Amino acid sequence: MQKRDYYEILGVDRSAGEAEIKTAYRKLAIKYHPDKNPDNPETEEHFKEATEAYEVLSDPDKRARYDRFGHDGMRAGQDFHGFGNINDIFSAFGSSIFGDIFGQQRSSGPSFGLQPGSDMKIRLPLTLEEIATGVEKTIAIRRMVPCETCHGLGASSRGDIKECGQCNGTGEVRHVSRSVFGQFINVQACNNCNGSGRTIAKPCSNCRGEGRVQGESREVLEVPAGVSDGNYIPLRGKGHAGPNGGPAGDLIVLIEEKEHEHFVRNGNDVVYDLVVSYPQAALGAEIEVPTLHGNAMITIEPGTQPGTLLRMRQKGIPHLHSERRGDQIVRVNLQVPTRLSPEEREALERLSTMPNVGSSSPTGAGERSGFFEKMKAVFSFL
Repeated sequence: MQKRDYYEILGVDRSAGEAEIKTAYRKLAIKYHPDKNPDNPETEEHFKEATEAYEVLSDPDKRARYDRFGHDGMRAGQDFHGFGNINDIFSAFGSSIFGDIFGQQRSSGPSFGLQPGSDMKIRLPLTLEEIATGVEKTIAIRRMVPCETCHGLGASSRGDIKECGQCNGTGEVRHVSRSVFGQFINVQACNNCNGSGRTIAKPCSNCRGEGRVQGESREVLEVPAGVSDGNYIPLRGKGHAGPNGGPAGDLIVLIEEKEHEHFVRNGNDVVYDLVVSYPQAALGAEIEVPTLHGNAMITIEPGTQPGTLLRMRQKGIPHLHSERRGDQIVRVNLQVPTRLSPEEREALERLSTMPNVGSSSPTGAGERSGFFEKMKAVFSFL
């Protein structure tokens, strides 16, 4: 059965920090602990699944390997042999970060044989509109691809591939040395076959024995809504092809946010600066503003002050892998004219002598009502 995504198991975004991951696991551990669910045998499996996800995502090295290779990057056959039972796992939480649930990774020595191709990294610029909705992108990639003439073998035919006579096909050469401390064995890649364990008697004329050539491919990439600048999407096996039929590396697609004409992103909220005239701020107005999902109307209440923040709910960017969505914050700014006609200057000079305009002293409701009527008349020609 295919394993579920670790981030999905814990219910966190791929950009979640250590504290968020720990909190999410703690809630699941309490929820699915077998002692709290004695009549539900499935809870133990849920508990083990959450614990496995936490052990990987809480370890920076394992998390990086998982982000890059998925479950294939984790050592096969992992289980909870480091503990006698479920209670041992639960009791270890918060102390040594589960101790050695999955055991220590042990190197099995040098790896020889077909060499994998190198990874690639490209940058994918996205607009905030694309980030807000998610988008499908077709990207063209120049990379090393298997040679079509020899189908990646590097040889004119299979019969031209021979076992290396220097390492007898192992790809490695052992050098034994002795000292007063005992015998030492040094293992190195074979220089004759570069660790592949084989030689080519008659190289392919197209790729000259490398098994790969420079080429181009097109890949369709599904970008989920809510990604951020610096997030990356790994495409397994879409990097450079390995030499002589070796496995291809990965393609790392790095997300970049394009600078927007109207909006500045703040987490999952977007901030928009709205410039209003003095009459609009004083008298109130209905104004159409842009959003990431088309234009919408916003109400400016009478007497709105410069710097006021107005919130447009659910008009921001979705949280990654979540139904929650941020807001659009509208910051009100006052437009001050730099050039005035004689009539406009005269009107403003008259306004400056009125109590609610020329001074900061408070006035009663009746005076404010009269002031607004005068404002409408004075600004009718502006």
